[in-house]
Amino acid sequence: MRTLRIWLLILAAIAIAVPLEAQDTNAPKPETGHITGTVTDVNGDTLAGAAVVLQGPGLKDPRKFLSDDNGFFEFKQLDPGTYRVTITAPDFADWSSPDFVLNPGQYLILTDTKLQIAQVTTSVSVVYTPEEVAIEQVKIEETQRVFGVIPNFYVVYDANPAPLTTKLKFHLALKTSTDAFTVLGVGALAGINKAGGTPGYVQGAKGYGERFGAAAADGFSDILIGGAILPSLLRQDPRYYYQGTGTNKSRVLHALSSPFVCRGNNGRLQPNYSSIGGDLGSSALSNLYYPASDRGAGLVFQNFFISTGERMLSSLVQEFVLSRITLKQKVKN
Repeated sequence: MRTLRIWLLILAAIAIAVPLEAQDTNAPKPETGHITGTVTDVNGDTLAGAAVVLQGPGLKDPRKFLSDDNGFFEFKQLDPGTYRVTITAPDFADWSSPDFVLNPGQYLILTDTKLQIAQVTTSVSVVYTPEEVAIEQVKIEETQRVFGVIPNFYVVYDANPAPLTTKLKFHLALKTSTDAFTVLGVGALAGINKAGGTPGYVQGAKGYGERFGAAAADGFSDILIGGAILPSLLRQDPRYYYQGTGTNKSRVLHALSSPFVCRGNNGRLQPNYSSIGGDLGSSALSNLYYPASDRGAGLVFQNFFISTGERMLSSLVQEFVLSRITLKQKVKN
């Protein structure tokens, strides 16, 4: 009897379980949902051809839809679950929705699918030619004045300046020669020469005028020949390159050698034929307007040695003194 009861209970359980299992198998699936929306920009204009991608844990692969001419998109027959929509379009920043839940049978319209115009980072590289760089550097040099007033144009404080063109060499020579303080300096020198009776012109106003003209001619011819004509022909830089660093001995040697050693347009050191030739040429031209008593080879070499000595002394002063009291600007990068 006990065994029979057990079997009856088993049969009863089977009889009950079979209909329940059939009922679960034949139960209707949850109703699918629907997601739709319209892609626009921030101005409300619709965007056609935007790539709309739907992702979610229930999807084996993301679904993709291209918005139509009216910016419209839709995803049909979606199982309930969590989804996320991403929208991309050329020239616009990507847009992504937060995760959202789609309920059974829900017809969900996504709003605020507005794409922002992508931020474009523009990098502009301005390439200057060596001539343009040199022009800007000369403009800076033309502002260099001792105590803010006395011209100090022929000094380079930049370690690697661009080479001067022929035009700039003549420009710098004329700028220096015609500066108001250069003219005042010529006048002062003429007064000193008048007091010393050299050259041998007569005294009085006429003699002062002749000495003024001679001093002006000396200075102009020297700077024109040694600062423009020969540097252009020989491709040399007529400017003094301020060292400013190193031992005092190295700076002294650098200054004293400047009348004899210069930089070429190629940046290399070479004999300063321009400076030497300028002093000799200017001294030779003096024979054309100096009094007959002062002319001759002695005048040429005397003026040459005086000019060269003055150049060496000037370079020493440039290296150790004038750099501190010269107002100068920096080249803007």
